[in-house]
Formats: sequence, C-alpha cells, structure tokens
Amino acid sequence: MLTFNFVGDFHHVNKAFVKESDDEDEDEAPESSIPAGTKNYMTVRGHAQIRAEFEHLVKVERPAIVQVVSWAAGNGDRSENGDYIYGKKRLREIDRRIRFLSKRLESAVIVDPADQRNCDQVFFAATVTVCDADGVEETYQIVGIDEANAQEGRISWISPLARALMKAREGDTVRFDSPGGLRELDVIEVRYE
Repeated sequence: MLTFNFVGDFHHVNKAFVKESDDEDEDEAPESSIPAGTKNYMTVRGHAQIRAEFEHLVKVERPAIVQVVSWAAGNGDRSENGDYIYGKKRLREIDRRIRFLSKRLESAVIVDPADQRNCDQVFFAATVTVCDADGVEETYQIVGIDEANAQEGRISWISPLARALMKAREGDTVRFDSPGGLRELDVIEVRYE
C-alpha cells in the first residue's frame, strides 16, 4: 500500500489565503490587504521568499499531490477514499495559494534598500531604531505587506508605526496610535541594508 506524508514545508497555508469552500473557481484572498491605488512594494528579500514558495508549490508539492490523487483515483470508490478526498482538497488549497502568489509576484514593485539615495530619512525598506519614553530601544525594518513579521522586527509599510516613521529623520519624535493607545517614539538611527 502506498502512503504519502502530506506534512511539508507549506502544510501551514494560512487560512487567510484560503476560503473554506469546495468551489474551485473562487478566488483566494481578497486583494484589499493592499490599499487601493497603491503599489505592491516588496524588498528584494521578500520577493525572493515569495518566489521560492511559488516555485516549491509549482515544482514540488503540487506534482506530488497530483501523483497521490491519481494513484488514489485508481483504487476504486472515490467517495470513501481518504487519500483521494484529502488529496483533492489539498490540491485546491495549493492551487489557490499559487494563484494568490502569482498575482502578488506580477504586481510586485521591488525596492532594494541598497539603492536608496536619501539615507538620512525613513522610506520603504529602511531599518529604523527607535526609543520609547522608558528608554527601551527597538529596531524595525519597513517591508512589504506579504513579508511583515512583527516578531522579527519587520513591519508592513501600511502599519500605523511605519506610516508615522515615514520621512522621519534621526532625532525626530513620531506619534502614532497603537493598540495600547497613543505612543511617542524618538528616532535614534535610520539605515538601509
């Protein structure tokens, strides 16, 4: 009996990108996460990560699932065939994610921090060190929507903090609304790496 381990690098497909529906023609995530009339900015690193996920899904994971579904379909009654049913569901999830990533890659505007000429001011892809009123310093890089990860210090350029930091310079104080209320931060350092 052939068995297949569906646990792979992309078993964690975020439900925000996948609708819970069996309709294969439905689109995936709403494009509203990118504000209307704006561009889909990405850093070089973020673009490479999304491209790698796309390539893995297209070249590795999808073909493996297709093989399992094909094998399972040849085993008779599909209505009670767990490999077939799960495989078809996983194939729909992968196809939705591939369509989503494809759209993101097509609309990407890649920004290389090394190309920034005005390095004393905060713009997209800047790495900014800030200090709060208690003297606690934190460092953030302003990145694209799809590459943001607050735990790693990468914040989306549309976040309230990133918007407050835009165009600030070292020595400036910025104010923004956070979930905990109004915050004030001093800009300690701006760099592009």
